Amino acid sequence: MEINNVRVYGLEESIIASGYPMKTELVKEEDFDTNTSCLKASDFKRAKKLAQTPKGSAHDQFLTGIHVDFDLTCSNKMWVEMERYRFVYFVSSQSTMHRMAKFNLEECYNEYVDKRIVDIMKELQTKYKNSKSKRDFLNLVYSNPAGFELTARLTTNYRSLKTIYSQRNNHRLPEWRKFCKWVEVLPLAKELILFEKNK
Repeated sequence: MEINNVRVYGLEESIIASGYPMKTELVKEEDFDTNTSCLKASDFKRAKKLAQTPKGSAHDQFLTGIHVDFDLTCSNKMWVEMERYRFVYFVSSQSTMHRMAKFNLEECYNEYVDKRIVDIMKELQTKYKNSKSKRDFLNLVYSNPAGFELTARLTTNYRSLKTIYSQRNNHRLPEWRKFCKWVEVLPLAKELILFEKNK
């Protein structure tokens, strides 16, 4: 499992916006100086307190404005579980439907896939390349094991990562534990995402 090309957007702006529910005056553009940090100690203190409210309480809503884009390479098994999260959006991904016959299968399977299965998959791939039959294609695609790895570009936010982290931090799949370790190093993750671990 690998994560690359990470971008985080809207961190300071969302922390400031966490104070909007208590504002009585209108927010103006000049309130945000794009050349320097606009965060005050009170903004950070408030955001930390709101972020540490229980999932589903809605007090952590500002976390949805902190966007995280990244490339994730992981197994089919992890992809099936990742798709359960409503607010992790797939931007684009590699496709077995389009490229299964072209993948270098020796490089695509993780360490847990039995070598005998890899050999069978290579045989099925060769058979399809020679026949181009629909049946041989379906045999190839449906025989592909859960340890096959693909890369996708994802976009999500800190609020979703807070949920994922709390549910997957001690997961049996090593990929999820590694993913959670990555979440831990995001900017201000300790204060805004990981508070349950810190208690």
